[in-house]
Amino acid sequence: MSSKTSLLPLIDPACRRIALTGGIGSGKSYVCRQLELMGYPVFYCDAEARRIIGDDPSVRDALTRLVGAGVYAGGALCKPVLRDYLCTGPDHAARVDAIVHPRVGQAFEWWAARQESARVFMECALLFEAGFDRYVDATVLVTAPLELRLARVMRRDALSRKRVLAMMALQMSEEEKARRAGYQICNDGQADVGAQLRALLGA
Repeated sequence: MSSKTSLLPLIDPACRRIALTGGIGSGKSYVCRQLELMGYPVFYCDAEARRIIGDDPSVRDALTRLVGAGVYAGGALCKPVLRDYLCTGPDHAARVDAIVHPRVGQAFEWWAARQESARVFMECALLFEAGFDRYVDATVLVTAPLELRLARVMRRDALSRKRVLAMMALQMSEEEKARRAGYQICNDGQADVGAQLRALLGA
């Protein structure tokens, strides 16, 4: 179950599974590193998806049938081929997601059940799009201004502004994410992320 938007800064202590999401370039990974420094375990959905895409034979077969043999050129995942397919349109992204997302959800459930920490975190860019909010008790949206997000991704991935905007267009709007998320953290390079996390978690 996911929490409803609240003006209260403290996440209910009964909420054990907490998800962080945010648009591309919002800095979710930075926020998750702060959580890990605080001693909390974090499950990274994107990393798990990459592992599954690379190692799971049934997923490799399904993606090859969907995208074409070039997606595993040389025996390894060819990221540009998959990225080009995904950026063709939301229907293409949905087809890939239908193959990969169920496996990622299963992996999170298995992982979370084996953690001894009082709280565990899921990092998931497509939290609401994938319906992964059903796996957690509370949701936190990491936010940053659009131009800053664009600059971060263009610099990190050496992509054009046009390409990054196309990638952003495949994700749910920031307004809709804010409406669905229970809590928010501002990661604009100026706000104190650590202080916000401590306020949310009562740490």
